[in-house]
Amino acid sequence: MFRHVAVIGAGAAGLVVGHELLREGHTVVVYEKGEQVGGSWIYTSETESDPLGVDPNRYPVHSSLYKSLRVNLPRELMGFQAYPFVARNYEGSVDLRRYPGHEEVLRYLQNFAREFGVDQVVRLHTEVLNARLVESNKWKVKSRKKDDVVEEETFDAVVVCNGHFSVPRLAQVPGIDSWPGKQMHSHNYRIPNPFQDQVVILIGHYASGLDIKRDLAGFAKEVHIASRSVADETHEKQPGYDNMWLHSMVRTKKCSRMG
Repeated sequence: MFRHVAVIGAGAAGLVVGHELLREGHTVVVYEKGEQVGGSWIYTSETESDPLGVDPNRYPVHSSLYKSLRVNLPRELMGFQAYPFVARNYEGSVDLRRYPGHEEVLRYLQNFAREFGVDQVVRLHTEVLNARLVESNKWKVKSRKKDDVVEEETFDAVVVCNGHFSVPRLAQVPGIDSWPGKQMHSHNYRIPNPFQDQVVILIGHYASGLDIKRDLAGFAKEVHIASRSVADETHEKQPGYDNMWLHSMVRTKKCSRMG
């Protein structure tokens, strides 16, 4: 039995879900509130009005990409089965590296959508306001277009693919709210230039922390990384850098927070 299916979000998950549903003969509508497909792989220099991302009234920005970001998995593991992630010439631009930059991932996703016609069922500039179950096990999806026109449509099923990387997760440091220095989450980090000659502490030493510490090292006066994964009282200068140290986790309000 063929179904009429709503997919919320046109990032990597939404695009591949749309492709699989179309391949099985279902009719599909993919809702995307942005101006293009690609989801969290769309880079913007724009950041949120609240650098920490905790103000419920802040202007939200979906992307968490920093300008220098490259993937930390080989492209062979990132591609869809029906469309391998190999180096292709996308309108004259190509990144041949096995671990390419974020621009190459976005080009791949957009080309995938065009190759399989998924882009033809995407409604851009359309935000889903709510989805509710109604009679006969149908779903009513209310959406709003860029011109503020509100519509409702009935579906047999809804697949939610709007992601979770735009919601910051903050370290809990007692007393940090009374610290007068600048605090931000890596969700709002883009480039290292604003940190020229500053002393910066990064909380967290996983994927984004590893990238951002290297980014900052060429601009900041000092970069200090606080990690839960090292022994207490750790204080290690990082190999290859004159201005970078690894520490155990911050426990007081005497330090700034970022990441």
